[in-house]
Amino acid sequence: MGKSHVGCRWAILLAVVALLLGQHGVRAGEPVPCVILLHGLTKDADSMQPLAERLTAAGFLAVNVEFSSRQAGIPELAGPTVGAGLAQCHAANAQPINFVTHSLGGILLRYYYENRPGEGVHRVVMMGPPNNGSRIGDWLDHIPWIKDVNGPSGRQLGTGPTSVPLQLGPAPFELGVIAGSRSRNPIASAILRGKDDGRITVESARLEGMCGFKTLPLTHGEIMADPEAIRQALLFLQRGHFTGATAEAFDCGF
Repeated sequence: MGKSHVGCRWAILLAVVALLLGQHGVRAGEPVPCVILLHGLTKDADSMQPLAERLTAAGFLAVNVEFSSRQAGIPELAGPTVGAGLAQCHAANAQPINFVTHSLGGILLRYYYENRPGEGVHRVVMMGPPNNGSRIGDWLDHIPWIKDVNGPSGRQLGTGPTSVPLQLGPAPFELGVIAGSRSRNPIASAILRGKDDGRITVESARLEGMCGFKTLPLTHGEIMADPEAIRQALLFLQRGHFTGATAEAFDCGF
């Protein structure tokens, strides 16, 4: 094959790439924005895959981090887990850096940035985060076989003296929170107080310093893959706010 044909093929390929990037709002030559996905307790990276695919289609580099959520406590998990996502973003020279988390993933992120400056983080969306702990965690901690199934990190998500979320400070980055308000677990809802998603209450998801809050009629286990929740997460990453009747906005200083 002659050099002219090779050059022609490369020109066509580059034109297609430029067209695709342009369709997704990313100009050729600019860094691709990165979004790190952190799943919840007892889940895996597959639970965040619908979100990863939608973010990729929107022009983000989606880094879907896999970690063993039940093998260690939150202090031991936070550094390696968040660090692995940041390393992939940096290796690809993808910036700015964003996060979307589900449940435990949000607490790992808060713990990681508790004593680190958050300036390097653009925006964060937390889905169903137990930011103020969960009374379900307290209850499950008294059932031996369930306590063992959820592992050390699960035992740190309650509201008692060992609660890690209650020991952490306000959001150090531009944060939007999406909370579920539908439960299919009447026993859990009887233990919780107020509207809940079957694991945490809507109010427990709130965090001092957040910029936006959105409630959706979803359970804790379905929120991260729901099309509307994903649409709202993408909107916050792109514009810094949610939409709709249940959307709340706050003067958060970012």
